[in-house]
Amino acid sequence: MFTGIVEELGELVRLDWHGDGGIAALRGPLVASDARAGDSIAVNGVCLTVVEVDGGGFTVDVMKETFDRSALGTLAPGDPVNLERAATLGTRLGGHLVQGHVDGVGRIVSRTPGDRWEDVTIELPPGLSRYVVEKGSITVDGVSLTVVAVDDSSFAVSLIPTTLALTTLGRKGAGDLVNLEVDVIGKYVEKLLAAPPAPSGATPAAELADGVSA
Repeated sequence: MFTGIVEELGELVRLDWHGDGGIAALRGPLVASDARAGDSIAVNGVCLTVVEVDGGGFTVDVMKETFDRSALGTLAPGDPVNLERAATLGTRLGGHLVQGHVDGVGRIVSRTPGDRWEDVTIELPPGLSRYVVEKGSITVDGVSLTVVAVDDSSFAVSLIPTTLALTTLGRKGAGDLVNLEVDVIGKYVEKLLAAPPAPSGATPAAELADGVSA
């Protein structure tokens, strides 16, 4: 689990393909400083498992499913990446609850510069607009952002100077691809509302609780 607050702007060092997957080597001295094999690190919003740590860098396995569902496969050595270590119980929740499970790939439609910030419009993949609401949260390349406008095919966010300076979103332009993760709470609510009612013979939870001895 992550918060969508990028800790470090790292770099893809190497991406080796092996059949239906690959191994990525990344540089990120901060996130690698206390990383161990088996730890989770979000790379552009994708939760990946560390397999080896080497000085200021680390390597991760990347499955075919990850390449199919995200924009990681479009990266080349030298490209910057947003890095965030998994949250702990003592982490400040400055963003929102992020799983690191990409729901789709969006495309930046336009950027409109302001005095100190930029408004960015991003195309939504089919089927995701129902999970995106105005003033709600969305993760873009691992960055927790607030939606300022949304319609059936796109949404808009505003990027503050810190986001522009310290994440990949300050470098991407119209036509570039970004990983998107919608708020997981909306998906759970949708599934619960669509679920059929419980069978009439089901035992109420209260009765089950009464039968449990202390």
